[in-house]
Amino acid sequence: MADEIRFDWDQGNIEHIARHDVTQQEAEQALENDPMEMGYEIVDDEERWISVGHTNKLRILKVSWTIRKGTLVRVVTAFEVSRNEAREYLRTKVGQ
Repeated sequence: MADEIRFDWDQGNIEHIARHDVTQQEAEQALENDPMEMGYEIVDDEERWISVGHTNKLRILKVSWTIRKGTLVRVVTAFEVSRNEAREYLRTKVGQ
């Protein structure tokens, strides 16, 4: 991800991630704190990337996101990873 990320938020994506007990700030932090890129998929002709990253309080999240309006990162969904995914993320990060 770029050094200075600009995000595209509206009531729809804020409410969606809130259903997963994730805040807007947590999703942003997970993408700003050197996330691991897990690949991408095409959904309705839109490229969506999946990243795993951590918040400033070390909560590990999986975030699905896309690019909108040319340069804005739009979070599609975000949720806490499983215990196994968290272990793998931490092993990878510590091993760097």
